[in-house]
Amino acid sequence: MGVVVFALPMTSADLAQYMEATGRQLQPWLLAQLRLLKLQQERPDLPPEVYWQRLQDIHRDVMNLGEWWQGREAEVFGDR
Repeated sequence: MGVVVFALPMTSADLAQYMEATGRQLQPWLLAQLRLLKLQQERPDLPPEVYWQRLQDIHRDVMNLGEWWQGREAEVFGDR
């Protein structure tokens, strides 16, 4: 697998490309980050109440992840 390099700040398209290039499309914390980046890009066009509701939804989903990865670090995060 080649090295994937991105300039910061990363856009949702950059993150989606990274996820696809590294086979990490289904990792829940990356999906949450992708949702946050998309929300940030959409924010200027959203009414405040819609923005806050979507942000709360993402926060809830991240909090529901809990510590599911404990004991599976090598499998989930790769050998480092």
